[in-house]
Amino acid sequence: MSEYTREELLELRAFYARQLLEDTVPFWFPRSFDREHGGFLLMRDEDGGLLDDDKAVWIQGRATWLLSTLFNSVERRELWLEGAKLGFDFLNQHGFDEDGRMFFHVARDGRPIRKRRYFFSETFYVIAAAAYARASGSEAAAERARAVFGKCIAYATGDERLPPKYTGTRPARGIGVPMIMINTAQQLRETIGDDRCDGWISRWIGEIETCFVKDDIACVMEQVAPDGSIIDHIDGRTLNPGHAIEGAWFILHEARYRNNDPALIRLGCRMLDYMWERGWDKEHGGILYFRDVYDRPVQEYWQDMKFWWPHNETIIATLLAYLMTGEEKYARWHRQVHDYAYSHFHDTRHGEWFGYLRRDGSIAQRAKGNLFKGPFHLPRQEWYCIQILDQYLRS
Repeated sequence: MSEYTREELLELRAFYARQLLEDTVPFWFPRSFDREHGGFLLMRDEDGGLLDDDKAVWIQGRATWLLSTLFNSVERRELWLEGAKLGFDFLNQHGFDEDGRMFFHVARDGRPIRKRRYFFSETFYVIAAAAYARASGSEAAAERARAVFGKCIAYATGDERLPPKYTGTRPARGIGVPMIMINTAQQLRETIGDDRCDGWISRWIGEIETCFVKDDIACVMEQVAPDGSIIDHIDGRTLNPGHAIEGAWFILHEARYRNNDPALIRLGCRMLDYMWERGWDKEHGGILYFRDVYDRPVQEYWQDMKFWWPHNETIIATLLAYLMTGEEKYARWHRQVHDYAYSHFHDTRHGEWFGYLRRDGSIAQRAKGNLFKGPFHLPRQEWYCIQILDQYLRS
């Protein structure tokens, strides 16, 4: 049987709540609170031991968002608010360079190490500041969230220039910018509100549908030429199925917000359908990391590995699609990805998930936290699934 009964959905809701509050969150907090320098120490071994005391700025923002969001929507635990303040204060004191842009990587005490050409640290600052503003009642935090959101819009539109990622020889545009800006605007709108969000979300969804969704070949591109055409070189042909599936659920989320807008439901489900077919490993299970749009060889050596976060995004997308459409295939897909992920990534001894598996599902390395993995994709997945199941079960 593939469709979910009400009893099974209640069991699923209880499972996600148990995992979030008894396994995932306790792995990170409060042990990761840096009460000496502020922020969080998140580069952790499998048992929670500290591997490195450097700090990825975007993950400081993600952790601040998570703790604030748990405080806002799960339980008003003072420990969570205390941690959120540690993160928010650290970001304000050490996250920004003199030019107003944010760092990517800093030392434990906040001394800068590296900046990136992209502005993802800024987007995660926005959702962190907005969620913290709601949790704390700080109008100053709300003002900071809205101000940095305005900077992100300027970066996204080119009104404020960032160092170029591509040369004029082969210009390209990536799906990452409209995707992250959709979710940033959604979080800002749903925590403290901002009149700019609805219009910009519509614009970014339109960009994704027009430029990146290729219905003729049943695909969502990761990057395209400025006119939306496919760049027939290795980078241009490379797909990231889990990333596109994350974009699919952002659009399905927007459809829910807009009273189950049928056009957005169709768009989100098409994106999920296309990239499930291209990304699901029919031999070993799990979501493959990279694929080529024409099934040619992919350059990156980790192309057939299984990373943790695409599975978090696919768990959300398939469950959301099922709850919104009732289509049996989405329940079947959700069972598949949920069962694969929790049987392969989850560490039943120490809690949380391993981040990186080989194609056959064996563990490639055992660290739980680094400059790219921290308390975000997994706890967001478990938290969000609880929210959508609660809404569905109440209806």
